[in-house]
Amino acid sequence: MSLPAELSGIFTHKQKSYKMVLIIALLQEMSQTSQREVSLENVKARFLAFLQEREKRREPVDSPANNTPKWADVTISLITQIIYSPISALNSILDVNPQQQTIGFKERLYNIWHQDVLIELHDHAVQELEQFYQRQTSEFTIRSALLNVLTKYPEAKREPLKNNSLGAYVRQQIPTGIKEYPFINDPNLRVQASVGMGTWATIPWIAIMDRRLTETTQKGEYIVYLFSEDMSAVYLTLMQGVTEPNKNGKNEAYIYFRNKVQEIRSMIPLEGLQKDEEIHLTSGGLGRDYQVSTVAYYKYDRDNLPPEEQLSADLENLVDNYKQYVRMVLQSEDGQENSTVDEAQLPVPNLSTSERLTAIKDYIRQRGFSFPDRLVDNFYLSLKTKPFVILAGVSGTGKTKLVQLFAEAIGATSENGQYTLIPVRPDWSDPSDLIGYKDLSDRFRPGPLTDVLLKASEPANRDKPFFVCLDEMNLARVEHYFSDILSILETQKRKEDRIVTDELIRSSALANEEDRSKYGGLHIPDNVYLIGTVNMDETTHPFSKKVLDRANTIEFNEIKLDEYPSLSANEATVYPAANAFLRADYLQLVDAYQGATIPTVENITNELVRINGILESIHSHVGFRIRDAICFYLIYNEQASLLANNEAFDFQLLQKILPRIQGSNRSVKRVLLQLLEIALDKKLSKGELEDDASEFWSNVAKTVESAKYRHSAQKIVYMLRRLDEDGFTSYWLS
Repeated sequence: MSLPAELSGIFTHKQKSYKMVLIIALLQEMSQTSQREVSLENVKARFLAFLQEREKRREPVDSPANNTPKWADVTISLITQIIYSPISALNSILDVNPQQQTIGFKERLYNIWHQDVLIELHDHAVQELEQFYQRQTSEFTIRSALLNVLTKYPEAKREPLKNNSLGAYVRQQIPTGIKEYPFINDPNLRVQASVGMGTWATIPWIAIMDRRLTETTQKGEYIVYLFSEDMSAVYLTLMQGVTEPNKNGKNEAYIYFRNKVQEIRSMIPLEGLQKDEEIHLTSGGLGRDYQVSTVAYYKYDRDNLPPEEQLSADLENLVDNYKQYVRMVLQSEDGQENSTVDEAQLPVPNLSTSERLTAIKDYIRQRGFSFPDRLVDNFYLSLKTKPFVILAGVSGTGKTKLVQLFAEAIGATSENGQYTLIPVRPDWSDPSDLIGYKDLSDRFRPGPLTDVLLKASEPANRDKPFFVCLDEMNLARVEHYFSDILSILETQKRKEDRIVTDELIRSSALANEEDRSKYGGLHIPDNVYLIGTVNMDETTHPFSKKVLDRANTIEFNEIKLDEYPSLSANEATVYPAANAFLRADYLQLVDAYQGATIPTVENITNELVRINGILESIHSHVGFRIRDAICFYLIYNEQASLLANNEAFDFQLLQKILPRIQGSNRSVKRVLLQLLEIALDKKLSKGELEDDASEFWSNVAKTVESAKYRHSAQKIVYMLRRLDEDGFTSYWLS
């Protein structure tokens, strides 16, 4: 059963363990006496004994108040002062009789509760207490995080930013630690931090954004810790993004900022916060922008930093205010009676990754098409790992349709320009066919991809995903016309809260000012996803390892002709998604190698080391690029809880390793058999390793039925069959 509404949220806000311990002590006393009202003195004694026992067992416990070092030294009189706080916090459900010195649940509530409610409440309190202590025992606190930055940042700035330990701590560990606080652990809230990109930021920051308002610090309203340039202070602020408004000029932007500040201050209480422009981060420039755009703030001096309890309470207060503001904005938008509102301007539905993928699969089925669920999950994980994916298979299996329907399901259509189909021609021989060229009059004529990149780079579109489907991309040699794109994709780097690449079109390469203004400096933005569909037959060209290294190659090899369209009359439902759904969280392994992901990375790497030892004999072993991509794929999968770990690694073995293998000699066969041992998770006999492989491929289903990596095992068996029958094999011949 679930707890009644009046009990379900009583532990939501907590800076200490006292509320949980009080409820446990009260319920224990009630169980002993079988009474609703019990002795307050006895509850105090149980409260103290509970904490003393934890301390004696060396288990985590909050420190006593009034500078008393140990709970063993605390007296009942001191407990009277301590216990007043949780009793007051729970006054909506508790009654205290000062004359009779009793405590109990309010009679009107107690009388409507079943006895099981009290049992469940006890279990709930114990569980919440353990979760609270787990967080308390972690090394992270807001105070230690702020102090680390304030004291270490000046020295760190003298070192290169790349691979700097403080930079990694700010970008990765601080957001993870803040997200653990119960009032932050909300799927709508995104925590992000920055110390700059390429060079150290003058003003580092830690931001908390509600995804329904904004997912970028360039616009919208959000909470952010801002560190002064001299590191003498840090400000916890409710702030407006300054980048987008400033594009209209400083004067107009400042008028907008000040009007918005007054509007927000009139909407929410902001009790305890300062409401002025007296935040001093740096002289002029961006510092002045921050002053004007700040709604309210707390200031913390480095040399007088408050205790963790105060810092946590301040952040919780500001988060509560921010949530009130978000609710009011969303309610206002919901109440608008304008039927012509652009769909892209509506709040993005608050769906988890698995919920959104379920919605995508439902949309595809409602449109009359059928793909395996795991194929859609695999396609999503591949796109998030790297924005370039290859879909391979025989003609007519729905490769192009998968891209189109996946895009449509999250609001990207050809009508709104977020989905573009580019048919590849056999005569394409260089990048100009995609990117563009200068004509005889030196005017730049953009290619179809350039048009998409321009639209996706517009400020209003930066948080919308754009899909480009290169249909039958291997009708021409991919390395010839796609080489510039492949190279530029490898230059991805973070710049503030975005991922950018080097320039695809340099201004110096353009002859006139109009072209330089429009196309100069164009790069591949982080909201563009490239998907190539390929058929492998006598009319197409094979892929080089340069291409295969940079893509997940998903093969459509399971065709079920007896799958029929759904006859359901339900209308296909679209849930628009922001770009954060697909955008990569990691670009380098150092970004991902921390905390809970470390065991995943090390397990994957150990498996790849085994596989690389096998591949070295035919010079097909993989490098860091593939290792990192496979690690990212598995991490994203774990975070979204989509596939079993073995199944996820199976897809990566199939898509990133096996396409590299081809040849006709016994070395290739030996490699395939050794990889089959890994896929089957069993040792093959000497005869099986040396004889022909017919016993494997004569009954494929039996061979792979208990395989650890089933899809990869099946593919390897098909490759062995081709080698036995034709004297040559590759991933593409099966």
